[in-house]
Amino acid sequence: MLWFKSTLVAAAAWSMAAAQDLEFAETPIEYAVDTLARAPGCNLGDFWRLARTLSGQTEIYFPGSAEFDEATTRWSNVGAPIANITVVPAVESDVMKVVRIANNCNIPFLAYNGRHGALTTLGQMSWGIAIDLRALSGVTISADGQTATVKGGTNSKVLIDTLWAAGKQAVTGTCECVSYMGPALGGGHGWLQGHHGLIADQWVSAKIVTSDGQLRTINSNSDLWWAVKGAGHNFGIVTSVTIKIFPVVNTNWAITTLMYTGDKVQALYQAANDYLLQNGTQPVDIINWSYWMNIPPIDPTGPVIEFYIIQEGVTAVDTAYTAPFISLGPISVTNNTGTYKDVSSWVGISLDGPPCQKTGAANPRFPLYLEQYNPSAMATLYGAFKDGTNSSSPFANSLFMFEGYSMQGVKAIDSASTAYAFREDNLLTAPLVQYTPGSAALDAQAQAFGNQLRDILHAGSGRSQKHTYVNYAYGDETKQEMYGHESWRSAKLTTLKDKYDQRRVFNFYAPVA
Repeated sequence: MLWFKSTLVAAAAWSMAAAQDLEFAETPIEYAVDTLARAPGCNLGDFWRLARTLSGQTEIYFPGSAEFDEATTRWSNVGAPIANITVVPAVESDVMKVVRIANNCNIPFLAYNGRHGALTTLGQMSWGIAIDLRALSGVTISADGQTATVKGGTNSKVLIDTLWAAGKQAVTGTCECVSYMGPALGGGHGWLQGHHGLIADQWVSAKIVTSDGQLRTINSNSDLWWAVKGAGHNFGIVTSVTIKIFPVVNTNWAITTLMYTGDKVQALYQAANDYLLQNGTQPVDIINWSYWMNIPPIDPTGPVIEFYIIQEGVTAVDTAYTAPFISLGPISVTNNTGTYKDVSSWVGISLDGPPCQKTGAANPRFPLYLEQYNPSAMATLYGAFKDGTNSSSPFANSLFMFEGYSMQGVKAIDSASTAYAFREDNLLTAPLVQYTPGSAALDAQAQAFGNQLRDILHAGSGRSQKHTYVNYAYGDETKQEMYGHESWRSAKLTTLKDKYDQRRVFNFYAPVA
């Protein structure tokens, strides 16, 4: 374990110099002091005073250590940020201090937890300080059982398990390995959203470190409240949030998993429209996901379609939902029953599932919201995905994701009340183009393929404008495509950005302005 306080920025400067093979006779600290003394606007006196006040429990990792390597290994390795030092704050006040230290010397910084963000805009951080929030983890349930306070580095599964043990639950992200906070800042989809709305819709108040290093407590009376519920990555580091929680009403959950060959694609997604989506009125107890992926032992000729129908409050999915899909002639039908805590494992996104492993792969996504499936476009899409992921392709291990949640709780909330803009959409789709990083040319090829797939779906939607999910975004989407096409939305985000982040220090994740 490497422990440093007053040498924080000194070591960062030395790490940068070492990375560039610069030669100097001074010690790292002396070199850094000389460098910082010549840096415009860097107040060394303030720097030393702040650095010495970091708590003794805060950990600082440097390149060359196993801790640094673990703390900077990301889920997707295209357009990844580069850090010269990682700080793991043990207490909320240390987040404030690190931001101030970075500001004093104009050092870029980026806060994260699970390191699952895959936007290529993150790669614009070519040096600086990583703020790893993992130590700020914990959940406290209020005495009246109506709310819980969640620390900024808390993992989704930690929150789910803590609440479940108390007979409670909340809207969280679906994947067990991601943080609670990351998805919430972009709105956040979850299994329970049909009842209660998006993850961010559950917020009651939040503590956030803004660009000036101040810790602010915000709620619905703050102008910043609107922005953090959908564009929160742009406005600060949320160190804790108080959320609404609910009693566990239905202990039982069930799933029917059906697997199909590609020739069924058109009939399958027409049935999804007719029997599940139901013109945007999908029942609150029904969730429908599907994946396209290559499994050669099952079908060596093309991707298979794994189609999930999930129902809350039952021990077997109602045949009214499953019968139309069984009649299509799937390769296999599998039924499982369990509790809410089993749902993520059923669809392969539990802690030990493949998507939760950091394997060194590039995993860019190209999201698009839809109102419904266009079966003809889905057939065209399947052909393009099949061609682009054949066994000789570098993208053979890619996945196409189709997420169909109940939207009733989401649509019940006024769209104008949050920065999250796309409440009228019913489906979230995204190809995940997985490959082994190799060259800029390969990255460009992956980007072209992902956008080709997205464009097929968009053309089939009949819309002139794309609606995309910021948490899945690739990084080439426009601000309007991520945050809404109404002119007032862009103007409001820019006004708030100018007020709370004039220097644009929080601009690495899908910047709003």
